[in-house]
Amino acid sequence: MANVMDYVPNATGAEYNCLMTIMAPMTNEQAFRFCSVYNTQRRDYTLALILCLLGFFGAAGIHRFALNDIGMGVLYILTGGLCLIGTIIDLINLKSMVDEYNIKVAQSVKYRMDNSSGVISGF
Repeated sequence: MANVMDYVPNATGAEYNCLMTIMAPMTNEQAFRFCSVYNTQRRDYTLALILCLLGFFGAAGIHRFALNDIGMGVLYILTGGLCLIGTIIDLINLKSMVDEYNIKVAQSVKYRMDNSSGVISGF
């Protein structure tokens, strides 16, 4: 059984629990391959926080694009972060938004790993 903290040392909260579930049946080699793809696609909370704070200086919605929420990103750009109220709410909920995105990425990488011939490719 692979240790999540060996491969993804900055995983926290719900992301960590999801990775524990996904990586539990994996060998060390499989876990290494999974994490090498996953780490290139996951988002870091600090980057999302910086992008969200840019919303207060005229670049509202950039964090939504980084979290692959294109529709809301466009809406935030057109409305100034819903008059900054949406940006403030996103700032409060940012940790859970990043965890949700990372969980989706982990599940996607696991799905591709299960349905491939041993070679995992990125997007």
